Amino acid sequence: MVEIFLSALTDILSLQHIGFMLGGVVLGLMVGIFPGLGGIAGLSMLMPFLYGLDTVSALALLIGLVAVIPTSDTFASVLMGIPGSSASQATVLDGFPLSKQGQAARALSAAFFSSLVGGVIGAIILTGFVLIARPLILAFSSAELFMLSIFGLSMVGVLAGRSLVKGLSACGLGLVIGSIGGAPATGEFRMVYGVDYLYDGVPLVIVGLGLFAVPEIVDLLRRDRAIATDGRLGSGWIEGIRDWGRNWWLSLRCSGIGAVIGSIPGLGGTVVDWIAYGHAVQSTKKDPKFGQGDIRGVIAPESANNAKEGGGLLPTLMFGIPGSGSMAIFLAGMVLLGIQPGPGMVSNDLDLTYTIIWSLALANVLGAGLCIALALPISRLTLIPFPLLAPFIIMVICFAAFQATRIFEDLFALLIFGLIGIYMRRFGWPRPALLIGFVLATQAETYLYQAVQFYGWDFMWRTGVLIIAGITVGSVILGMRARIDDSGPVTREEEVTDGPRPPVAEAIRRRYPQMLFTLAALALFGAAIHDALGKSFLGQVFPLLAGSVAVLFGGGLLLLQLFGRDNATGLYDTEAVRDEDARPLWSGAIWLVLLVGLTWLVGFILALLAFFLTYLPVRAKAGPVRIVVLTGFGLAVVLVMANALNLNFPGGLLQDAYRLPWPLR
Repeated sequence: MVEIFLSALTDILSLQHIGFMLGGVVLGLMVGIFPGLGGIAGLSMLMPFLYGLDTVSALALLIGLVAVIPTSDTFASVLMGIPGSSASQATVLDGFPLSKQGQAARALSAAFFSSLVGGVIGAIILTGFVLIARPLILAFSSAELFMLSIFGLSMVGVLAGRSLVKGLSACGLGLVIGSIGGAPATGEFRMVYGVDYLYDGVPLVIVGLGLFAVPEIVDLLRRDRAIATDGRLGSGWIEGIRDWGRNWWLSLRCSGIGAVIGSIPGLGGTVVDWIAYGHAVQSTKKDPKFGQGDIRGVIAPESANNAKEGGGLLPTLMFGIPGSGSMAIFLAGMVLLGIQPGPGMVSNDLDLTYTIIWSLALANVLGAGLCIALALPISRLTLIPFPLLAPFIIMVICFAAFQATRIFEDLFALLIFGLIGIYMRRFGWPRPALLIGFVLATQAETYLYQAVQFYGWDFMWRTGVLIIAGITVGSVILGMRARIDDSGPVTREEEVTDGPRPPVAEAIRRRYPQMLFTLAALALFGAAIHDALGKSFLGQVFPLLAGSVAVLFGGGLLLLQLFGRDNATGLYDTEAVRDEDARPLWSGAIWLVLLVGLTWLVGFILALLAFFLTYLPVRAKAGPVRIVVLTGFGLAVVLVMANALNLNFPGGLLQDAYRLPWPLR
């Protein structure tokens, strides 16, 4: 065993290995900064360069990229309120409010140091578990995996905001949207209505960008100010590291959670940051300000999402079962290099296994160190007037959304979910609750079907199921005591704590916009139920159950909107109360609509050119020189990224009429 350790240590400390790893880290940093790409796109770009490399050097390149993306994607989450990838969605809830308070550098450095620790902890846990994890992983059957999905849904109790009924309705909305497409058990298509785009379901990147990025862009555009509203950067990266030191035990706990959940195939990649965030909310007693800029809301998910990469290597190496989408590409890279994943990785190839594990730890140190060094200068972006940043951010989210399926409908879906996100934010519906329901819908349904097929309904009495159920109940109880909200601080209308209920006519007048939104949600729930009734039992049971429960909560919410008091139920219109001096909603949303509409007509590149040339003089009041420079820079960034990804842009009616050369097609 000592010889194996020494062999692995010699390999990772060689200059050649460190050089290739640093190259992977730099590439991963560039990919991670660009929202929506993530590990899958980055690893796919690396594949052609693996030919001709020796095994250890090629693995160093792959691992360097895998390790740094969950760290570098934090830039977009904190600075722009755009989830850099599925692993950094929870970071937006407190990271972006800190950025708006002028503490972007502090949030970034705390996040990066937490990522460094999480990555190292994940590698340490993997080192110890690699010989004993096989029976533990095999102990998780579909029954236990179903209960873990339910445990993930229990985080809705934390993310329900000030109105629990709105949180549960939002979760039901996510479950219904997540059931669109093919049923896992039967392959029947649900709620597609002949729309080809919906046959594979709605892509996660579209939902994440629509719910979180679009509403923040619209809100900032309406206020004509920089992201950092007080015009300062705060204490910088040193204060962020001190924050981690004050919360080191939380970081270690969440790192452990990330490593364990990440080792469960197919579950950890998109939900582990929410579970860690929920744990932080549940376990924090001292002055919690989650959802408003609490640094612990950054430390917890960032510790977990890097540790989960170490955990994700367990099933990938030992069984050839990828723990996430990026691990699937990593597995393909291993096969390309002639490495056979499986039990042999802990016997004949144990030295190679430890080379991979310790390379992951070293890559996390290199990546986090590089990001910390860049935190302060990059955080200065928050001081730039937002009207100048907005066209680039709109360009980025459209480009990122187009990576989902690479057809124009991606942009149209972005508009739809952006509209949903805008009105959820306005009416106090918790967007994270919808996202949790959406992420876990397919997994919960798949594991439920498999558990019933293998064990019948007796699976509910399995020991592992009962243990996880007990943990879930405890999580719900704790979550009910400490809910967070992402719709902003308490408004003056909510400060009214007594007085008679308003008459029905007055309630309708004050709340009719959000009542219309609730009715639209109820209509979707009803459509899900109606569609499910036409499917076979296995195809209908999940959407029928989700839709029926959602109708109950939605109907209850509608009654509360008629008769309830604002302060008691969270039934307030944040737009009407808080935004008297801001521009109307459409003034921010119209620019995204313009870019998507022009893309439909003339294709993305020509639309982007027209968009910049229209937006900069009209909205940003830029002069001719600045217009030319900014437009040229925006087009150059998109073209370089498209060339690296071998990407054709969305066409338009013009492309249908004329065969245009790249990049116009």
